[in-house]
Amino acid sequence: MSTPTTFRPTLSHFGVFCRDLDAMVDFYTSVFGMVQTDRGEGKTMPFTIAFLSGNPAQHHQLALASGRAADAPSTVMQLSFKVAVIDDLREAWTRATSAGATKLRGLNHGNALSIYFSDIEDNTVEVYLDTPWYVAQPHGDPLDLTESDDQIWSQTEKVCRDDPTFMPVEEWQRQQFGDR
Repeated sequence: MSTPTTFRPTLSHFGVFCRDLDAMVDFYTSVFGMVQTDRGEGKTMPFTIAFLSGNPAQHHQLALASGRAADAPSTVMQLSFKVAVIDDLREAWTRATSAGATKLRGLNHGNALSIYFSDIEDNTVEVYLDTPWYVAQPHGDPLDLTESDDQIWSQTEKVCRDDPTFMPVEEWQRQQFGDR
């Protein structure tokens, strides 16, 4: 039996019920460059599942399943995708807009720079990149991606340092997780 210090599951994928499975596959493959790795009818689950991944080492990161009623609201709080640089946020904004996303907005969380939008079935999607700073969450200031990278980083650092909960992310990680 494992002890609490050795048991560390890692979240690896997420599943979403869809109204129009093919349209949702098109949306996520075009916006995020994911590949449909498999598709089939569930034997123990009575719906069609499309498996998508953007990582060759993972069979799927997103499972999209038929079966959401036409009038059923989304129950997804958010699907989050991590990127490496601010230009990736800009690219995600452009691709999401082209693919029919709505309700686009940028938020600076201090510890992350994020854009949010609704996919074509009104599920909230976040695309974000981490910063080297921590401030208590939730925290959200407007993020204007038309500003230069230098302006965004400078404003983010100032907002973080002005917050009484500010610390470098490495210090926050040590406080939360010790020497793991």
